[in-house]
Amino acid sequence: MKIGIIGAGASGMAAALAAAENPEVEVLVLERQSRVGRKLLATGNGRCNLTNLHALEGGYHGESPDFSKEALTRFSPEETLAWFRSLGLYTVAEPSGRVYPYSDQANSVVDVLRLAMDKPNITLVTGFTVEKIRREPEGFTLSSREDSYFCDKVIVACGGLAGSKLGGTMSGYQLLGKLGHRSTRLRPALVQIKCGWGGIVGLKGVRANCHVKILRDEALFAQSTGELQFTEMGLSGPVIFEISRDVCFGKGDWEARLDFLPEMSQEELEEMLLERQQRNFPMEELLTGILHNRLGRVLTKAAGIGGRQAGELTREEIAQVCRTVKDFDIPLTEPLGMDSAQVTAGGVLTENFDPQTLESCLVPGLYACGEVLDVDGDCGGYNLQWAWSSGRTAGLHAGKESV
Repeated sequence: MKIGIIGAGASGMAAALAAAENPEVEVLVLERQSRVGRKLLATGNGRCNLTNLHALEGGYHGESPDFSKEALTRFSPEETLAWFRSLGLYTVAEPSGRVYPYSDQANSVVDVLRLAMDKPNITLVTGFTVEKIRREPEGFTLSSREDSYFCDKVIVACGGLAGSKLGGTMSGYQLLGKLGHRSTRLRPALVQIKCGWGGIVGLKGVRANCHVKILRDEALFAQSTGELQFTEMGLSGPVIFEISRDVCFGKGDWEARLDFLPEMSQEELEEMLLERQQRNFPMEELLTGILHNRLGRVLTKAAGIGGRQAGELTREEIAQVCRTVKDFDIPLTEPLGMDSAQVTAGGVLTENFDPQTLESCLVPGLYACGEVLDVDGDCGGYNLQWAWSSGRTAGLHAGKESV
C-alpha cells in the first residue's frame, strides 16, 4: 500500500513517520519547497516552542473547538516528548509549560525529523507542487504540471495560509475544496496589531512586561500578561500574539489598554515616585530605572507634565504619571496580515472529518491534518502540538489497513 502525503512541514513529517511504522506501507512525501520544515525553522523566533505541557487543558479554537481533543488525548504532550526523545532530541520545559529543544535552535527539531525520515519505506520528493488530487476507482492520482503519482491513500498536510514568505499556501484548502470540503473564513492569528498612535515610532524595538486589555467599544474583548514589543507599526510580542485572534475584525472602536507595572499597585508606584521626587532630577527621568528609558520618557510626556524638575510636581501630577503608567490607551486599527501571522485562524471544516482518525467522511482514503483544518491554538506551543498529534493520528490510521 502506498500513502501519499502532501506537505513536509510539522504535521506532514509526523504523519510520514507514523505511517512508515508499518513496514508494509510505502510512504511518498511530496513537498513543494526545496527543503522540509522551512516554517518550523522560524517558530519561536528560531527556538521552536515545540509543545506546551498544558495543551490538554484547552487553548484550541475553531467552529468545533472540541474536535482537537481526540488526537491530542491519543498523542499528548508527554507522549510527544517521549517520541522526540526516541528520535534523539533533548528538550527543556519552562515554568509556563512551554517546551524548547535544549539547544535552543529550531534546526535541532527539523534535523531529528529529517534524519528519522531516512527510512527504506519513505520517499521524499521536494520541489513538487500537487495541483490536483484525482479520485480513481482504487485510489488517487496526485498531479503536478510535469508529473503524477498514484497512491492508495492521501494525507493533506499542506499547512495554512499564514506566513506565505515561509511557505504559507492556499493549496490545501483548494485541493480539499475540489473534493467537496468547504472552508471557513481565513484570518491571521498570532500576529502583530497595527495601531493609530503616532508615538509608536519612537518606541520601535522597546520591550516591556505588561498587562494588556483589548477593548472593543469599551467592552473587554481579551486580556493577558507578558512581554510586549513595540514595532514601527504597532504592538507585537508574546502577550499580543496570545490575544490577537480576531482582534480588529468586525465593526467597533478597538484599543489596547496597557499596564506597564502589573505587579505594582498605583498606590505603591505613587509612593515610590514621591520618594524619587526628592532627588529633583529632570521630569523626563522620573521613571528611569523603573521602565525602559525611552518608554519612561514617552509616558511622562504623555502624562502632560514636561519641561520641569521632578521636585516641582504636585502630588496630583505624580498621580497622573502613575495613571499613565498603569492605564495607557493605544487605538488599534488592524492586524498586520497573513504574511506576518504565525498561524491561520479558520480552515477546512472539521465536521466532515472523523476526529478519531482524521479521515474524510466524504472521501474514503483521504485524510487531513495540521493547520489546513479549522483548528488553531494559543501562543506557546499549542499549534505545534496539534501538528504532531494530528499528523501522528492521520499517519497511524492511514497506515493500518492493507489495500
